[in-house]
Amino acid sequence: MIDRDSSEPTATFAAALRTARHALALSLEELAEASGVSVRALSDMERGRALGPQRRTVAQIADALKLDGAPREAFLALAKAGRTRSVHLAVATGLCELPGSVGDFTGRAAELAWITRVVYRQPGAPGQSGTAVISGGAGLGKTSLVVRAAHSLRDTFAGGVHFVDAAGMGIRPLGSDEILSRVLRALGVREQQIPQETDERAGLYRQLLRDRRVLVIVDDAASEAQVRLLLPGAGASQLLVTSRRLLAGLEGVQRLHLDPMPDVDAYDMLWRIVAERGDAPRPQELQTLVEMLGGLPLALRIAGNRLVAQPHWTVADLVGRLSSSQRRLDQLTAGDLKIAAAFAMSYEQLPDGARDVFRAASVAPGLDFSALLTAVIAQTALADTEDQLDDLVDLGLLEAAAGGRYRFHDLVRLYAHQRLERDNSAAEVAAARRRMVTWLLTTLRTAGQWFEPRGEHATFASAEDADAWIRVEAEHWFPALGAAALAGDHDLVVAAVAALHWFSDRWLHWQQWRDVFQLGHDSAVYLGDLGLQAEFLNYVAWTFTLPWRDIRPALDYAGKALDLARAAGDTLQEAWSLDYLASAHYKLGDLPAARTCAMAAAELFDKLGDIDASCQSWISRGLIARRLGDAEEALTCYAHAHRLAEDPTSGMTPIIADNTLPIVLSRIAQVLGDTGRTDEGLPLMLRAVDLLDGAHNRYQQATILWMLADLYLPDEPEQACQALLRAAEVFESIGENERTAECRQKATAISADGAS
Repeated sequence: MIDRDSSEPTATFAAALRTARHALALSLEELAEASGVSVRALSDMERGRALGPQRRTVAQIADALKLDGAPREAFLALAKAGRTRSVHLAVATGLCELPGSVGDFTGRAAELAWITRVVYRQPGAPGQSGTAVISGGAGLGKTSLVVRAAHSLRDTFAGGVHFVDAAGMGIRPLGSDEILSRVLRALGVREQQIPQETDERAGLYRQLLRDRRVLVIVDDAASEAQVRLLLPGAGASQLLVTSRRLLAGLEGVQRLHLDPMPDVDAYDMLWRIVAERGDAPRPQELQTLVEMLGGLPLALRIAGNRLVAQPHWTVADLVGRLSSSQRRLDQLTAGDLKIAAAFAMSYEQLPDGARDVFRAASVAPGLDFSALLTAVIAQTALADTEDQLDDLVDLGLLEAAAGGRYRFHDLVRLYAHQRLERDNSAAEVAAARRRMVTWLLTTLRTAGQWFEPRGEHATFASAEDADAWIRVEAEHWFPALGAAALAGDHDLVVAAVAALHWFSDRWLHWQQWRDVFQLGHDSAVYLGDLGLQAEFLNYVAWTFTLPWRDIRPALDYAGKALDLARAAGDTLQEAWSLDYLASAHYKLGDLPAARTCAMAAAELFDKLGDIDASCQSWISRGLIARRLGDAEEALTCYAHAHRLAEDPTSGMTPIIADNTLPIVLSRIAQVLGDTGRTDEGLPLMLRAVDLLDGAHNRYQQATILWMLADLYLPDEPEQACQALLRAAEVFESIGENERTAECRQKATAISADGAS
């Protein structure tokens, strides 16, 4: 309590203020106008309600009262005494009390350790702040985390731990003046002693925190302005702020952004919650539930509570209820805990434009998406879309992904899609999907044409940009192909798929090529175009010639393509059919049939003047000749292909020549090694490796490294091991686990032989 006898300095300052004002016959209003200090603040000072006005404020009042010399210094000294005098504060019980911690709190060990490090910082240590912001989207457990940490650390804070719910996601978030008032009362300041002016409240707050060790928690902050005045100054006190927003405008604070829980922690959390049940859930069923909820603590809490409240349910029962994406959010409700309501609170904070973008982004089928694709779906300017997406990231409704892309949590995506269907008409949703599909497949065609012999070079700045777009956006354009086919947009499908023929050689390990070309064929059937049907069946046949596929279906597909091509009078597709038949026969060991088909294909390619295709047929003929034991013929075939690929005047498309050259060089080196001319072959093989280093064709790079290892053996086993280990790294990067293991096993065996 504050002793308010006449000797109390603030009372003396109040008396001095009243005396000086009355001497000049100034009203409070006149003094306020002359000093720039509000009437309310002046009234508080005269009544002794302000513990100690700030020096700048007092100086303004002294100027207005025309005080100078000794009277002015005395006046300022009285105000300073009011600021610096220790006040006797009553203990305010029950105010800003820390909530109880969740009994079955699980996980977040790294995050708890981070908060502990922040709390135990040395006051004034360089690069460290007394304020930490813990941010993250709805349902990530920010409050539970901070409350848990505060309970474990509260003995560290002799001045108390004070918790304020800022209601940032509510209809009426607390203002900073109200938050300050609550904390000041919790610190023992009586209501009548709390300054009216917000800045003066903040000054008193910092003064009190400077002399104590206090932990203040502001939960669910809406903005920087709501908490900026609560940042402690010098001293040992700490401020922890939780917010769905990043609060990027706060300077000099330490930051922790929460992500969904790892599966192992999510599983442990769910297991602890359902431990109250008499039966033990099956681990696999519980794991399935964890995966469906995506590590979101609130969703895990709701699911666990439902299982406890419904003991006759099994985990499989709940999984069944959640298996329908249309019902999942509705099922994630337990009493007053509702996952959709948590998302809705964030959604309601958005301006209309950001809401539109939020809903539109849910149309994109892939795991992550670009601002450009979102702008197409939403029909908004790209710059505006980027700003709105960043707002969604700031509020935790989206996650920033690599490469400047964006990503939904699965449950948030479901909520966005529900809002789309609720707030937009069916016609608007269909139009948005149509815009997306059309743009994706049109852009896909343009990107693929960069790699065609006579393709146009448009939209993208370079082949590398076109290549990157095809790979990154595959999770969008591949479903778009199926959607267009279902909608009957077959011309759109075949145009896009046809443009991918040469590009597919650059991305051999992608697993969807067979389905892509089959979609092209099916659309060609609807269009009644025999030549297109032959073309796409040829490409399907090609997918079965890849090393990890069963080669036998290639014979059937290529044979059907040959019949269709001849019926359509399409000589080019007839030649490709023969080339793929040659590959199939070669891999099945029927070398005479392979040679016959390869020669026939080469003859047709030469007749058509297709240098790009002809070069590939020469390589095929070289492979067959080597297998037949005719090294001279093999070298002749490869040398011809080498001249075509190396000579810029040969007529080959440069990008196809660049992709072909390392393959040809490696094949020549291989034959030279077969004939004991390893010294001649090694430089060619090493050049092939260099040409593919960092290239997009990772499978081909790994294969040539394997071939390099074979060339080094038996004379240079150490070099062979290094090549195999490099090959293993590349195979592993593209998910070729079996080949990865083979490389490492072979390297181990070579090392063991060398050691013995």
